Amino acid sequence: MLSRRWSPTERYEAPGLPFGASYGATPGILAGMTQSRKNQTTRHMDNLRLLLFFALAVVLLLIYQAWMKDYGRPITAPETVQQPSVIENAAISNGIPDVSEAPQTPTPSMQVPPVIAESTASQDLIQIETDVLKLQISRRGGTVVSAWLKDYAVRADDPGTKFRLLKPNAPNMFIAQSGLLGGNKGLLPTHEAIFSSVQDSFVLEPEQNELVVELLWTHPSGVEVKKHYRFQRGSYVIDLSQVVTNKTGSPLPAVRSYEQLQRTDLVDPNATRFVHTYTGGVYYSPEDKYAKVSFDKMRDDKLQRVVSGGWIGMIQHYFMSAWIPPAEVVETFYTNVLDNARYIIGQYSEPATLPNGASKTFENRLFVGPKLQDTLSSIAPGLDLAVDYGWLTILAQPIHWLLSKIHAVVGNWGWSIILLTILIKAAFYKLSETSYKSMANMRKMTPRMQALKDRYGDDKQRLNQAMMELYKKEKINPLGGCLPIVVQIPVFIALYWVLLESVELRHAPFALWINNLSDPDPYFVLPLIMGVSMFIQQKLNPAPPDPIQAKVMMSLPFVFTVFFAFFPSGLVLYWVVNNILSISQQWYITQNIEKAAAKART
Repeated sequence: MLSRRWSPTERYEAPGLPFGASYGATPGILAGMTQSRKNQTTRHMDNLRLLLFFALAVVLLLIYQAWMKDYGRPITAPETVQQPSVIENAAISNGIPDVSEAPQTPTPSMQVPPVIAESTASQDLIQIETDVLKLQISRRGGTVVSAWLKDYAVRADDPGTKFRLLKPNAPNMFIAQSGLLGGNKGLLPTHEAIFSSVQDSFVLEPEQNELVVELLWTHPSGVEVKKHYRFQRGSYVIDLSQVVTNKTGSPLPAVRSYEQLQRTDLVDPNATRFVHTYTGGVYYSPEDKYAKVSFDKMRDDKLQRVVSGGWIGMIQHYFMSAWIPPAEVVETFYTNVLDNARYIIGQYSEPATLPNGASKTFENRLFVGPKLQDTLSSIAPGLDLAVDYGWLTILAQPIHWLLSKIHAVVGNWGWSIILLTILIKAAFYKLSETSYKSMANMRKMTPRMQALKDRYGDDKQRLNQAMMELYKKEKINPLGGCLPIVVQIPVFIALYWVLLESVELRHAPFALWINNLSDPDPYFVLPLIMGVSMFIQQKLNPAPPDPIQAKVMMSLPFVFTVFFAFFPSGLVLYWVVNNILSISQQWYITQNIEKAAAKART
């Protein structure tokens, strides 16, 4: 049987290939493949600018993630935030961890006790005031039931009404509990036991740097427990020590301390409705680092984690509370949900046996205050991560540091944002210059590209081929104007989170009508300026050859203006300054290129 030589121009329909496909590398096929790639590349380049603008829209959606979820939330009337005289319900109760067979998932082991009567409630509260905090500690368990932050107001227009972070009753119930477990039943006080105090109020006087509040609990069997709360001037940290003394005549087995935070969902009628920030549980461990435990996750999967050198907390926008044990102490972190509405994150210590006549001190620290990044980092490892910048923390933290340093010099957060924007723009100057040069060259080609479009009409294949030849002849890279923008997008997102999460900008005034950089512009002046600047930027760029794309591009300034009308004015200020600087740089580069082209023609 004679074999036949295969010709390279012969078609061979191979199995697995589409009908008509062949291995024959004919010049026609190669040319078709090359042309197909050119067409595909051209289509990608035509759409890339449009996609970049849509990417910015996606960035906005990421910025306002889950706003639809918040949009339907009913707004309740603002609560009275003045200091109450009574505890209105028994929300401070229940949720005692059951560690009789530890380690196991803590579960509530007691029923809710009777509501504290109004006639005696005021006698159960100990009033404490320092230079930065005003608190109420209940004699029932020594629970911190109320905390006002004296340096922070509820609203910028009402500086006299201080922000209340801890509160014993709904809505926004949020309390800090502590107690002891183990020994023989009833011999140790939980957060439901009644303590005594020699005073009803304590004040950190101007000449004092430290204030100590002592609560006492005794049992007829001979067990004595003292709770010491120590406050220091200028600090949001409360040092707690629970001192157990055993005078029962026999050892006390398996004595543990526990601390927990309990709260309900956050309802804030003063919050910007289009901004969603995380409210829920968090913890830190050397192994897991910073981790969130959302309320939904608490319902589905209770936390049980043995940790040394960590902490637990509940955070919300700008503020948080956290229990911070000593670094060398081993604690078991846990979560629980009561009545499907009250969420608990807590910790309990390893068991200790107290011989007769012995004492043991369980120490912990409670932070109640604003999420000041520099302050938090000095209190405990990882506590500054509660200022949640998301996955761009590695970029956001240096930006925050630089913003803080600028503010230390100029003393105004609005001007700090402007100077920070200028510095960021200067850092990306060369990258932006490449982008604007490419755009200017593309704009210079607009009449010739339009002529090609008129010449070839609807023949997309020949039009794309002609445009590719034009790009090659003029040595223009259409992607050159887009890629530098893509590189800068993570910086823009990181800066957004810095401006959104920094409590320093909360109620911070700027100038003229902008008296609160964390709220939207009340007169929409900055969003309008931003929209106009965006429109001017588009006019400096080459128009897309496709008319539909051109119309979409022209609508974007209007769409973004509407979006930015609900943004914090500090963020809009950044975009306005950035756009003005971009327009100036792009106009300057475009003028130079056009002058050079005119000079070359002459």
